Amino acid sequence: MDLNWLRDFECLARTQNFTRAADERNITQSAFSRRIKALESWVGLPLVNRATYPVQLTEAGAQFLPVATTAMSHLSEARQTLRDADRGEHRFIRFSVLHTISVNFLANRIETLQHSMTDIRTRVISDSLSTCCELLVEGAVDIMLCYTHSAVSLTIDEAAFDRKDLLTDRLIPVATACAARDNGWNLDNRTGKDIPYLAYERTSFLGMVVDHAIGRKPFRAETIYVDGLVEAIKRRLMAGSGFAWMPETAIHSELADGTLVRVGGDDWVEHLTIAAYANPSQFDKTTRDLWEVL
Repeated sequence: MDLNWLRDFECLARTQNFTRAADERNITQSAFSRRIKALESWVGLPLVNRATYPVQLTEAGAQFLPVATTAMSHLSEARQTLRDADRGEHRFIRFSVLHTISVNFLANRIETLQHSMTDIRTRVISDSLSTCCELLVEGAVDIMLCYTHSAVSLTIDEAAFDRKDLLTDRLIPVATACAARDNGWNLDNRTGKDIPYLAYERTSFLGMVVDHAIGRKPFRAETIYVDGLVEAIKRRLMAGSGFAWMPETAIHSELADGTLVRVGGDDWVEHLTIAAYANPSQFDKTTRDLWEVL
């Protein structure tokens, strides 16, 4: 069971229209339909009559709707009760963050801020971009940090949140100096053997940005490893297994000491922005103070 299925079902029952409900839930109509079908599979019975217009609930759907709305209400009340209990002297400011940003940016940033804001307490949830966005929309976190890029759209209504750009990062194709030198790895060289390539999942944020970097350029590489985590790919990278695109913040020291080198010119580099999203109208004073200096 996914709580979003209940929210989708309530929205469909209210709008009586798949297209309008999908727009309201900020997902594609096909994805929305799959989630309704998943809920029906979980219940074991059809909940909506798709043959009518506007869409009508089946008898089972009409019986299930008050159960779903009550369950969501009880969960929201329980969550708020727990949060209220956490809003004492040591309330935690909650972040949802892409894992690599948490490791290579946010941890150090919070450490610095705590020297001047000694009363702040933070709780960080490191996860995928879609999960980070869901947590922000649901109000489960105060602030979300993620990468932004012109080629990739976020799964939130950006107009509903304040945005603060924190840092410009670069996504750079790199390899260990020894492996690049010994094997002559260079993406700008269009002859010779394919270069072993350590790739991100194509559906991940960085995977889509890399696809934009490659574009229609001749790409002399053979994918030998695929992962969704920067840190996992970096481990293979540092072992000399191949080349990979890396956020500069994740390899700053290795580039500085020459352990890693670029294997392509500026045409292969993509610029990213580390951005923070939040709804400051929901902040208490401590969270607002942190947002101002973040």
